Amino acid sequence: MNFASYDEWLDHAVETDVRTGAARWQESDSSEGFDFRVIRTRLDELIDIRASGDPRRLMYYLDEGIHGNMGGMGAPALYKHAASGTKKLITDYVNEIAAGLDQLSETQDSVLSHKDKVTFFRRAKQAFGESALMLSGAGSLGPFHLGVARALWMEGLLPTVISGSSAGAIIAAILCTHTDEELTDILQFNVLHEMFVRLYQPEGSQQLNADDIEEIIDAWIPDITFGEALALTSRHLNVSVAPSEIHQQSRTLNPVTAPNVLLKETLMASTAVPGVLPSVTLAARDPKGKRTPYVRSRTWIDGSITDDLPTARLRRIYGCNFFITSQTNPVVLWALHDPNATDQLTHMINIGQSAAKEWFRAIYPFAIQATRNVYPMNITTRMWFSMLTQDYTADVNVIPKRRYLNPSTILAKLPPGDASSLVHEGEEAAWPHIERIRNCTQVGRQLARIVERLDG
Repeated sequence: MNFASYDEWLDHAVETDVRTGAARWQESDSSEGFDFRVIRTRLDELIDIRASGDPRRLMYYLDEGIHGNMGGMGAPALYKHAASGTKKLITDYVNEIAAGLDQLSETQDSVLSHKDKVTFFRRAKQAFGESALMLSGAGSLGPFHLGVARALWMEGLLPTVISGSSAGAIIAAILCTHTDEELTDILQFNVLHEMFVRLYQPEGSQQLNADDIEEIIDAWIPDITFGEALALTSRHLNVSVAPSEIHQQSRTLNPVTAPNVLLKETLMASTAVPGVLPSVTLAARDPKGKRTPYVRSRTWIDGSITDDLPTARLRRIYGCNFFITSQTNPVVLWALHDPNATDQLTHMINIGQSAAKEWFRAIYPFAIQATRNVYPMNITTRMWFSMLTQDYTADVNVIPKRRYLNPSTILAKLPPGDASSLVHEGEEAAWPHIERIRNCTQVGRQLARIVERLDG
């Protein structure tokens, strides 16, 4: 069944839950999946404290309970019983915390000083952590990412920390180089389709080359640095690139680690599929504003090879602890399974894949030592081991229906109609995850708004 919007999809999901009895499960507090008694008690206490109007008491209570998994209420299994969300108790509790934070922030400075509020909310924001959207390598499935981003943007849920590798890096850059007003316009279906039509060139080779990718980047993304993109949009762009030499480490470039690096060459590097597209030297804007090589002696290739989803780096740099991924990497898509699945078969497959990863990690030092001085086997060995030992899933995984892609079409030029269909597919694939994302990020989003307002 096709739906025109998330609201239409949600209405159908609610009807389905009523028909199947899942709505009764949502209304009842009782569950073995989380400590519902603790959450009910805390909800009642919080309502009482807010009604008392005592800001110091409210601050103390919030200080001890602002985290996303109180009593296990963030468990993914709690979102598998009903199509339209989870327990009403969980949603009510999250909403009450957000309302309590707002109430505390609006307390008159004569009652609770501005300095005390700033101190509390900055500390609470750091403690709660950030959410991040990670866009995988995608090849010709790249428009799927646009659909996922559109679904999050329309619901006000797009994180401010966004990473991308390979084709995902281009989509991430689109999101992080346009103002809110521009992005609202860009993500309209008719605007996206017009861009697909403009960029499609049916003549010549049907496989993308470096010139085609450069044209795509020039059409979608301004020629600016990571730092300039952050100043423009307040969104943190992170792009993974892999080294083309054996002694260099992969990097995740962003406004923190590489504020002066230019996006164009970085995106060209992150999409440089080994053996198909040439490696790229990065570029930066020097103090005089001149374009200059960045790490002149090094060249870089497809970021999905070594760090498709840079979870560890986003956790270290931004304090991210809730990760959403749009995962379309054609190299691994066929083998992906839901890490939160409860059926025994998928559970056993996940255990087997985890064991295989550990085995590959264990033998990697021996394999790289044996091929260290044998080019290009040393590069190939590192590339394959990087691909085999990465984690390709996150807390929330938005995955396309199609799991198998003809290798000859991975870098194919997509006709506009096919690209637009992928955008629709990405949006529809994201909708079942919206309520979980909303609940798990609402407190973090509220804290970010309050800190911005207080600082302003």
